[in-house]
Amino acid sequence: MAEKDPTTAAADAVLTGLPDIRDSLEFRYKDLHQHPELGFQERRTAGHVAQALNECDYEVTEGVGGTGVVGVLHNGAGPTVLLRADMDALPVRERTGLSYASTDTVRGPDGAEQPVMHACGHDVHVICLLGAARLMAAGTDAWRGTLVVLFQPNEENGSGARAMIDDGLARRVPRPDVVLGQHVLPAPAGTLLTRAGVMMAASDSLRVTFHGRGAHGSTPERAVDPVVLAASTVVRLQTVVARETGATTPAVVTVGAIHAGSGPHRIPDRAEIQLDIRTFDEGTRARVLGAVRRIVAGECAASGADPAEFETIRAFSVTENDAEATERVASAFGAYFGERARTTGPLPAGEDFGELPAGLGCPATYWGLGGTDPAAYRKAERAGTVDQDIPGNHSSRFAPVVQPTLDTGVRALVTAALAWLAPRPKPD
Repeated sequence: MAEKDPTTAAADAVLTGLPDIRDSLEFRYKDLHQHPELGFQERRTAGHVAQALNECDYEVTEGVGGTGVVGVLHNGAGPTVLLRADMDALPVRERTGLSYASTDTVRGPDGAEQPVMHACGHDVHVICLLGAARLMAAGTDAWRGTLVVLFQPNEENGSGARAMIDDGLARRVPRPDVVLGQHVLPAPAGTLLTRAGVMMAASDSLRVTFHGRGAHGSTPERAVDPVVLAASTVVRLQTVVARETGATTPAVVTVGAIHAGSGPHRIPDRAEIQLDIRTFDEGTRARVLGAVRRIVAGECAASGADPAEFETIRAFSVTENDAEATERVASAFGAYFGERARTTGPLPAGEDFGELPAGLGCPATYWGLGGTDPAAYRKAERAGTVDQDIPGNHSSRFAPVVQPTLDTGVRALVTAALAWLAPRPKPD
């Protein structure tokens, strides 16, 4: 019988305790899903994380970059691995119908109550990392080195990782040899998706404010109508991808919000649109951003309006996986998970994960974790209706199945970490 590779053997040893903590992880997951928190407000979540890490004898630092939490576990000489999870939720009203669905609300910047939901699956990330941290602490006989577990705030608005770096993360933790992370996706639960090179897109979210001249709705000749200006701009922006990028150059321009006016009989003084841009290389990113500004300026000139104001809401660079680190993780996943470990193409979602390896000066790799009921996914795939029938991240109906999603996420983090930390046989 062939001998197991060192990573798989170590993973088997560490993960023997998973059945014993499964019920606890599922309970914690449902509780966290019911009580989501927006970026930099993750105080309840961070408190639970810190308590769990203290119970496992990690050296815990709270309040990093606002509400971030870091745990460090030293286990002899060896490499240092950092595992990352993000904690924040989204201002979305949950419509999953789950018995543990969120009904929480928070007061927004305008003073109005707004719903909150873990619509992107960060609750999955937190629980999987807590499970991995607990098992690694209990299974120290199987590995050597230092494990750093990092729970990041405010990924959704793109500033949480940078906040932790700016708050001295590099001096608070040992310098890692690699940074590892995962994201739950609308793919069959139990599967893992890796890719060397560009994994996720650059994301630029902008707010554009148009300045017109208000008037009564019955006398439009007295106005410079910012509603018409905004509407024509929205339509023209659709040509950026359709007519200014090549057929083999992926890019997305989405206008996700438009705000103007307060009633039907008055032309307002201003209008606002918010748009999101996704690109996969810096050349395309610069070209698309330039086209957006040119179109806005042209529409303002055509309407006789003053120049519009631009505000960057958030900006992510491309998430690019280190080739060597990805190969090591993919090989470990292949040995442990078999055909459930797959490769993927670039994903159009964006992430600030790359700020961590950039700020800490080390390589990184980031993979996808399937979270959709496999039978439902297969049915939709056969019908050609995956896009219509399988809710994706940020949908009010996004609800990863609890199992095997949590088990797979825990196993993936442990296996990936042990690809560096498992003892290696000495050369002959």
